[in-house]
Amino acid sequence: MNESSAVSPVAGVRLAVDCMGGDHGPSVTLPACRAFLAAHPGAELLLVGRPEALAEAASWPRCTIVPASEVVTMDDPVEVALRRKRDSSLRVAINQVKPIDGALAAAQACVSAGNTGALMAVARYVLKTLDGIDRPAIATVMPNQNDGHTTVLDLGANVDCTAEHLLQFAVMGSALVAAVEGKDDPSVGLLNIGEEAIKGSDTIKRAGELLRAAAAGGHLNFVGNVEGNDIFTGRTDIVVCDGFVGNVALKTAEGLASMLSSFIRQEFTRTWYAKLAAVVALPVLKHFKNRVDHRRYNGAALLGLRGLVFKSHGSADAFAFEQALNRAYDAARNRLLDRVHDRILETLQALPAEAGSSGGPVPQAA
Repeated sequence: MNESSAVSPVAGVRLAVDCMGGDHGPSVTLPACRAFLAAHPGAELLLVGRPEALAEAASWPRCTIVPASEVVTMDDPVEVALRRKRDSSLRVAINQVKPIDGALAAAQACVSAGNTGALMAVARYVLKTLDGIDRPAIATVMPNQNDGHTTVLDLGANVDCTAEHLLQFAVMGSALVAAVEGKDDPSVGLLNIGEEAIKGSDTIKRAGELLRAAAAGGHLNFVGNVEGNDIFTGRTDIVVCDGFVGNVALKTAEGLASMLSSFIRQEFTRTWYAKLAAVVALPVLKHFKNRVDHRRYNGAALLGLRGLVFKSHGSADAFAFEQALNRAYDAARNRLLDRVHDRILETLQALPAEAGSSGGPVPQAA
């Protein structure tokens, strides 16, 4: 499936940034924004938050401060973010990617380190889901042994999923990888307890049937079931799972990476011999540290919405938040939203009606 010629990159990109969200707020988001602007001369930023907190950025080139009087804290319930704090930086930033009265949106993508539940709820309420998509999904990348990375979704937005939801995640994940990484036909695996088609729950078996049907029609490059270790072997470009399993896998990977880094640091400082070995192995150790540093992979896409929204870790430092900005920029520049829409339209229309959206009609061509 070749999309590269059908969708050309956007020349200029404007991002809306929730500068108040996360554990650190402007002390992290502003340095990250400044570094991002220096690396992307054609980009523009809408910095959303309390003007007094963003005063230092008032004179920055290619920046506009968009005022917001409230902040959604990391502890705020979804109800508070959705119904009470209507002028929060999180909500105002999301509003920037919503077209109004047929006009183009103020920004092509939004980035926030805010409360994940609040971000998903507000984004879904403000932007709505694309036709043919029941639930948005969170997608991010994890490093693999091929010196690349594997895209995994869902990572926590949907704990209970139907087979149809998993099919939709595969479609959206394929569009994401095709747009951002330039892979026209990325491979998809379904996370399971074994490779055999007869294994897994009834939902997983049914999802496998739907994915094989999509593959038979040439709409997805589905290679079959994969196991947890395949996320890190790089067997497939994309791994699809429900949000409960995906979130556990993500947190386990981050914890393991931190443990290994700490272990190596401790072991190579115990004796003079260990210190000497560390000097000899320093290039390898640096490469390993960079490969497993979860900050480099920060920036998860909320797929399936009528606008691009990216979630940064709440505890992200400036380097990590800049990576989230980079991912949002790449997605917007490569028209991820259009690609997701086109993939959904092509794939779900080609399948039997019962394989489409479980909560609405299969999308129709405009």
